[in-house]
Amino acid sequence: MAKILSVSGIRKVYGDLVAVDGVSFDVNRNEIVGLLGPNGAGKTTTINMILGILEPNAGTIHIEGLDLASHRSQSLSITNFAAVYAPLPGNLTVSQNLSIFGRLYGVKDIPKRIDELLKDFDLDGFRDTKCGILSSGEQTRVGLAKAMLNRPHLLLLDEPTASLDPATARELRAGIREFTVRGEGGVLWTSHNMYEIEDICDRVLFLSHGRILLEGDPKTLPGQHGKKTLEDLFITVAREPLTLKDG
Repeated sequence: MAKILSVSGIRKVYGDLVAVDGVSFDVNRNEIVGLLGPNGAGKTTTINMILGILEPNAGTIHIEGLDLASHRSQSLSITNFAAVYAPLPGNLTVSQNLSIFGRLYGVKDIPKRIDELLKDFDLDGFRDTKCGILSSGEQTRVGLAKAMLNRPHLLLLDEPTASLDPATARELRAGIREFTVRGEGGVLWTSHNMYEIEDICDRVLFLSHGRILLEGDPKTLPGQHGKKTLEDLFITVAREPLTLKDG
């Protein structure tokens, strides 16, 4: 499989704090990779470097073979992102927000693309509603619609279903899975919901203290380390990472 994302030896330091310490991994085409770890493990810093918001102190990031450092515009034009902590401007309507971001991403036939996304995310009734007065779940769906505007090759999702009810979250996971399998892209997905991760991800990476500690299939990785569930493994990574051995 071709690599959509290739991260090699990235490092981010803030004074004496090493937030990310030599992290390397790939996301392949038609693959969903879970990036897991407790708060402070380096997940958001890693995502922000992939998005070009932060510059690594060392290492390289390639998106579809393009070096992010030297081909920033091209790389980011085929990338998109959604997170519950990054809502769209609340004083603009749903359609206004999608239209503006559509222009920023150079989307062709923006009105048609907006119509498709409003239908896909069950948002047509909120077309002319200001985002600021939507419920948290509705805002989450709008953010996900924005993330799909440019049919990204690399989709970064940080806690994408945190504000959704279980039925809507399940529908969203199915939609993202279909997008990944049938399209040209790959997904990097972070979540603290281990049931969700096991359901959606082909492979998981566990970060601890800025380093990748474990990697593997979310369905079989716990058993390889003497744990019954992915949640048990997550808790061990958070509390006692040194007790885990590769096996």
